[in-house]
Amino acid sequence: MRHLIALLAAGVWRWATLLGLVLCLSTGCSSASSTFALTGAAVDPTYFCPGGANNAPYDIHATVAVHNGNNSAVAIRAVTARMTLISVNGDWLEKLGSSYDAGTVQFSPASVSPGSTTTLKVTIPSACTSDKYGSSGSSFADYQVIIHVATSTGAFTIRAENQHEIIAA
Repeated sequence: MRHLIALLAAGVWRWATLLGLVLCLSTGCSSASSTFALTGAAVDPTYFCPGGANNAPYDIHATVAVHNGNNSAVAIRAVTARMTLISVNGDWLEKLGSSYDAGTVQFSPASVSPGSTTTLKVTIPSACTSDKYGSSGSSFADYQVIIHVATSTGAFTIRAENQHEIIAA
């Protein structure tokens, strides 16, 4: 009987250890407050390109949710952005899969206080071209936006949860 109890206890211990390992792996084995992380991002959903525009500049606004669980401030050194064309309806100058590297973009704030959560505001320069209204059928395209953030604790990358759509005449 003692052997049966010992075997059962060993089996329970193995299952408990396995369950603990699975839980640890699924949660990253750490508390969210002990690291620096980009936790979410979004971009302006739609831009209406003016009729007759020819490489007309405009800004895409993005927000990145940031959590600093470290014990010291984290400096944001640079932010870059890349847009990739993922869908087209109608005529479009670029081909599917084409990417636009916006390079280093404007952002604020320049640092994140220890133990805090904040929103990084990013401005991405872009441009659009469109026929005059009524001269052809309307077209639109969706872009996936990837944001890279270089900090004093390392480099981080996040994809916007939504796409940026450009609607042209």
